[in-house]
Amino acid sequence: MAPYREKCPECDRRLINSRFDTTFRMSDGTERLCFGIPAGLCEDCHQLYVDPELIALLDVATGRCVFAIESDRVLQEEAWSGAD
Repeated sequence: MAPYREKCPECDRRLINSRFDTTFRMSDGTERLCFGIPAGLCEDCHQLYVDPELIALLDVATGRCVFAIESDRVLQEEAWSGAD
C-alpha cells in the first residue's frame, strides 16, 4: 500500500514514511500488536498516519494506537546497507 500522506495534516511538515511495530488498544480494553505496518510519522506532532484501508484490513478500526516504533527490520536493513 502507498503511504497515506506526504505531509502532516496538523502542522504541514513532512512525514517519516517507514514500517512500524504498533500496539492498538481496542474498545474492549484488549491490545492488538501489529508488526511492520507501513505508515507515516510526524516527528513534531507524534501522530502516526496509517492508510484507512489497512486499518480495516487489520481489523483495528475500533482501536487506538497507543505505541509505535520503527520496525527493527527497517533499521537492520539500513545498517546492512551502510556496511557496504
